[in-house]
Amino acid sequence: MSDNILSSENVAPVLGSAIKAGLIAGAVFMALEMVLVWLAMGMNPFAPPHMIAAIVMGPEVLPGPGVEPGSDPVVIVVGMLVHFILSVALAFVFRLIAGALKLNGTMLLAAGVVFGLLIYAIHFYGMTAVFPWFAMARNWISILAHAVFGLALAYALMPQTSVTIVEKRV
Repeated sequence: MSDNILSSENVAPVLGSAIKAGLIAGAVFMALEMVLVWLAMGMNPFAPPHMIAAIVMGPEVLPGPGVEPGSDPVVIVVGMLVHFILSVALAFVFRLIAGALKLNGTMLLAAGVVFGLLIYAIHFYGMTAVFPWFAMARNWISILAHAVFGLALAYALMPQTSVTIVEKRV
């Protein structure tokens, strides 16, 4: 069997590490995004979860006239759930790519940043055909948050990479 194909024996560790890394990177992203939107732009910090919730709930939950961000806890919960599901799915993709390329150390971290920036480009330029409200968030905060997401994702995956390298040397 090819090394690039996941067998039933190695799916669980890959999935487990992707879930852990996705949740960590997703939390770092959301915290950074909410704090920077509030501090640097003077906006309600719950605006980003509203934008994400609108993916599944529709544009009527977007902040604007009659919709105060954070006033409906269901919208925030849905936004967070969608965000973390996407974070874990993206972590799984990145974990497969990094594993196939056998990236570790600095190369893994650099690839994580590039991956985060690629996600930004896809979300804020490609997906705006379906979700046009993401175009209004094309700014340095979103770029930075996505780059940091990728970096945190790669960093969270490093322990698995480091253990593998140490085991092979011994």
